[in-house]
Amino acid sequence: MPLGKRLPRWLMMAVLMALFLGVWQLVTSLHLVSPLILPSPGETLADVVIVGRNLLGGDYMLGPLLITVQEVVWGFLLALAIGVTLGIIVGETAIGERAVMPYIVAIDTMPKLAFAPLFVAWLGFGISSKVALAAFISVFPIVVGTAAGLHAADENARMLFRSIGATQLQTLLRLKIPAGLPQFFTGLKIASISVVSGAIAGEFLGGGQGFGGLIRVAASQLDTPRVFSLIIWLSFVGLIMFGLVSWMQYRFVFWHRTDTPGARANRQF
Repeated sequence: MPLGKRLPRWLMMAVLMALFLGVWQLVTSLHLVSPLILPSPGETLADVVIVGRNLLGGDYMLGPLLITVQEVVWGFLLALAIGVTLGIIVGETAIGERAVMPYIVAIDTMPKLAFAPLFVAWLGFGISSKVALAAFISVFPIVVGTAAGLHAADENARMLFRSIGATQLQTLLRLKIPAGLPQFFTGLKIASISVVSGAIAGEFLGGGQGFGGLIRVAASQLDTPRVFSLIIWLSFVGLIMFGLVSWMQYRFVFWHRTDTPGARANRQF
């Protein structure tokens, strides 16, 4: 049995993190990169603790974090509503598959960050433009996951539903949607991560009072330890979003917990 399958997952992750931190410390100790560009792991960890104390103490950083969390949550819910609607149209209708989907793919290939000034012009410098950009960036995986899930139902089951005279709506609600939940949650997991990037990108390019504003100020002051620590704390927001979606999948798609390699890969992603 390969070594990677014998070792516990937590141990492999710890070894990988130790190697990463070791290389990082070596690069900074040998002064291969200027400290203004790359701080040491110790400096970054110390600033992570400072930011954590500020947040737990309800100081000035907590407000921007809550603003960013609002942008992420509302952006994710908006992407969910739009993505599921478009996914059903693409997966259930010939017009959606043959006419709508090519436009969705074409829009997804565009540089989405370039739309940030447009969202600001349309919706202003408030939270609405950040929510719109976050949803815009994260909606495509939900569309694809929903459409792919609707095609995942077994053909024999489809024939059975047709033979008993089930309507298209009954087949959708009782067969296709339940059978497609694993693919749907896979798209949802991808969206739960990308929505954080969309919200922060909106704050970078369109102003704002969230965590992205704090990162922008720290970068302008060449305070790289603070930039790194704020990014690390933002990653916790993404991990929480991903964890919530994973818990929902574990809770509602319990029948898909098998030991096949494909199912394991889907659960991990």
